[in-house]
Amino acid sequence: MFVILFILTNSQNISAKTSPFYSADFKSAAQTREFYQLKIYTFDTEEQLTTTDKYLKEAYLPALKRLNIKNIGVFKLRPIENDTVKKIFVLIPFSSLAQFETLENGLIKDQIYMETGKDYISASFENPPYKRIESVLMKAFEDMPVMKITPLDGPLKDRIYELRSYQSPTEAYFSNKLEMFNKGGEIKLFEKLQFNAVFYGEVILGSIMPNLMYMTTFQNQISRDEHWKNFVDSPEWKELSAVEKYKNNVSHIDITFIYPTEYSDY
Repeated sequence: MFVILFILTNSQNISAKTSPFYSADFKSAAQTREFYQLKIYTFDTEEQLTTTDKYLKEAYLPALKRLNIKNIGVFKLRPIENDTVKKIFVLIPFSSLAQFETLENGLIKDQIYMETGKDYISASFENPPYKRIESVLMKAFEDMPVMKITPLDGPLKDRIYELRSYQSPTEAYFSNKLEMFNKGGEIKLFEKLQFNAVFYGEVILGSIMPNLMYMTTFQNQISRDEHWKNFVDSPEWKELSAVEKYKNNVSHIDITFIYPTEYSDY
């Protein structure tokens, strides 16, 4: 279930490089920025969800790891009263676009994968294993070029993983919001307040653009709410949100609460 918010950011003009929480050593210029594919499966029935769940656990993730793709996240929607939507989210990091482009060929050549996943791979048109798949391709932010696995160690079922999508009204405003996260210091503030971000990605291919996405992780709902209160009340955010140049760079936010499956890497 998506919770939809609308926000407008107000501000006053100061150079990003004079921001008190921007520092050159925070940037990881030497690291190559990763790419992320977010696959979102939607299901009509429990049978479809079960088939795809089994395929991901027993065939897809093991095959990706044989191709040296690691740190794969698999998540489900947190249950909400009267919500019947069934989805699975799969987050895959790639070291390069070439690795992404060669994935399907690598899978087809993997006989273990083809055999283990045959119920899903060879499903009939009368009984497909899902309703639809949405795919989003992202490039990691400059100030967090590689994925960070969450340090949380509490029960998986209790965790709150928060996936956010920020839409911008135009490409220019989108670039401005990217600057706000990077040079402006928004990522640095999230890090300081221990939001345990897994990734920040600028969407380069998707059905809703221009937009960016990121994921933060918390032990439970109480922890999540406390962290966001600390963020909103922080002097750093009050100063950053008062910067004139960043006004109106986000027009719409989608928030999705998810939790990791027992076979997710984090």
